[in-house]
Amino acid sequence: MFFIEENATNFGSTIISNVFIDIFMPMADGLAVKVYLLGYRMATDIHSNPRFDNSSIAQNLNIPLSDVVNAWKFWESAGLIKIHSEDLDDEFNFSVEFMDLDALYLRNTSKPTESVSSSADGVVDRNSNPKVRKMFNEINKIIGRYLEATEKISIMEIMDKYNMSDDMIICAYQHAKDQTGAVKPLKYVEAIIRNWYDSNLYTVKDVEDSFAERSQRYSMYRIVFNELGFRREPTRAEKEAMDTWFDVYNADIELVLEACSKSKNVTTPSISYINGIVKNWANEEIHTLAELKAVEEFKRKEKEKELEKQKEQNSKKVTRSYAKTTSKAPTSYNKFKNFEETVTKYTPEQLEEKIRKSQEKKFK
Repeated sequence: MFFIEENATNFGSTIISNVFIDIFMPMADGLAVKVYLLGYRMATDIHSNPRFDNSSIAQNLNIPLSDVVNAWKFWESAGLIKIHSEDLDDEFNFSVEFMDLDALYLRNTSKPTESVSSSADGVVDRNSNPKVRKMFNEINKIIGRYLEATEKISIMEIMDKYNMSDDMIICAYQHAKDQTGAVKPLKYVEAIIRNWYDSNLYTVKDVEDSFAERSQRYSMYRIVFNELGFRREPTRAEKEAMDTWFDVYNADIELVLEACSKSKNVTTPSISYINGIVKNWANEEIHTLAELKAVEEFKRKEKEKELEKQKEQNSKKVTRSYAKTTSKAPTSYNKFKNFEETVTKYTPEQLEEKIRKSQEKKFK
């Protein structure tokens, strides 16, 4: 049970069509819904700032301006708005006209009598096909009632338009119910089929594989955001960046988490900061944590070798310097040395004679 608290204070309310809540909101991502609601609120508030534009929405939601533009393009493709360009040279400068969703729903669900009559034979013919009859019976079980003739006609038109099999139609109905917990109108189911067609999903196996991959990818987004301490949903730009890590750089989740650990000393960690780290590793052909460890170990050993080589070179320089300063100096002779050498040139008799003559000269 849901109910609203009674309160005399009123800051104004924005009335949103149930068509948007029941049909279109479930088929869009959270970012597109935020952009639509904020823009619709400003469009319906007569006191709103007339200068409030796409840049204002980007600032209020803290998202890139390109994400705002992409959201409006999504809603325009769904028929909920019309974009009126104000400057052909500026893709961000345009006005948004919100369509009447109740009238839009009636136009898309009402079928002219001629269309039903002209297609009646086709319903009978194709209903005789066992596979088509089985498909209608399966859909009856899913929605809890019998399909009307107009609904069967529309289902067959969808099958022809998107070249989808009966199994894919059943899968779409079941997915719509599983996703929302309630039975959804055919327009909602067609939107699912269109998204699958645009994503090149043509078989039930394609869809199941896509769901499994998407579930795994969203799990990887959550692991990265938890590691960075983010408590919010990733923006479209952040998803694209993370997809690039896994799909283009072929980085495994352990390597990405290692990159996240590098941001612990960063004041404001961001996906763009991590993107720079992962990109640099990819340029070095590093795709796994094991490869990173191997490269780091190789660099460490190379650095040790370089240091050892430098140390050896420095040691040789010191040895050469020491040898140069301690080399043998030239021999210097004093008078005593000269005297000894002179004495050795005479025999004892000659030496005695020289002494005698010297004495005689002194006493003359």
